[in-house]
Amino acid sequence: MLLSADGLGTSAIVRATAKSKKTVWRWQARFAEAGVAGLLVDKTRPPGKAPVAADKVAEVVRLTQAPLPHEATHWTARAMAKVAGLAVSTVQKIWRAHGLAPHRWRVFKLSKDPAFAEKLHDIAGLYVSPPMHAVVLSVDEKSQIQALDRTQPGLPLKKGRGATMTHDYKRNGTTTLFAALNVLTGEVFGRNMARHRHQEFIRFLNALERKIPAGKVVHAILDNVSSHKTPEVQRWLARHPRWTFHFTPTSSSWLNAVEGFFAKLTRRRLKHGVFHSVVDLQAAINRFIAEHNETEAKPFIWRADPDQIIAARNRGFLALGQSTIS
Repeated sequence: MLLSADGLGTSAIVRATAKSKKTVWRWQARFAEAGVAGLLVDKTRPPGKAPVAADKVAEVVRLTQAPLPHEATHWTARAMAKVAGLAVSTVQKIWRAHGLAPHRWRVFKLSKDPAFAEKLHDIAGLYVSPPMHAVVLSVDEKSQIQALDRTQPGLPLKKGRGATMTHDYKRNGTTTLFAALNVLTGEVFGRNMARHRHQEFIRFLNALERKIPAGKVVHAILDNVSSHKTPEVQRWLARHPRWTFHFTPTSSSWLNAVEGFFAKLTRRRLKHGVFHSVVDLQAAINRFIAEHNETEAKPFIWRADPDQIIAARNRGFLALGQSTIS
């Protein structure tokens, strides 16, 4: 407005203020209409679309959280828009504003082990404060690893296009990986075997026994699979008194540190791998373990508070309307 008062034309004001002609004209019109007072506040204008009524929003939220009236596992935005008489984008905005995501699910499992708290504190204690002159191992098996080959070769990654592979595959057999993660170093000792029985488990224990230096006490953390508790395994333990087994609570395999290594192996090497034979698969697994031990192995650090885990489990039972079992 000051430049206009000085007699500058529209083009000169545009160059001086870096604003568009429409902006200059709009403010000149406001000054002509309301004077200086019209320049001191932003001009209000009605919204282009009337807001959704509060009762309609409440109805959408109620329907989203209620059992579905039709055969489906969850609401979709289109299905809700059809029932509520709203646009799909409006339904999505309502869900977003109320923190609702019907398409998302969280998987859970509450352990009903009567000794849950005792076993949890025992294993957490081994992670946080391992005994002196002892080796703490997290032991488990990843069974039925398939050697999957593709029916046609894929194309490599390039600019503007991701790598490709056929949707169908050929099965070339399976292997089972027995693995033990050293909690103090993060190194993994693994053996591929054809089957998943107590015989293979004992062979794996014998290989570990030969590898661990004499004079070291061994604490092994395992889950509750039947092959870990057979009479043959119990007799093996009796012949090797330096070994102690610590079993995780039922339905609590997440307590076993080696599960993190299995997840990394699956995500980075197996999921999109192409293996022409079981031997090819086993060789790839062995190379991955060797590379992990050489470049990525680090001590396992336990950070969770066992008391908070127990409290969360108790809240889960209360939410499900059940009583706690510990």
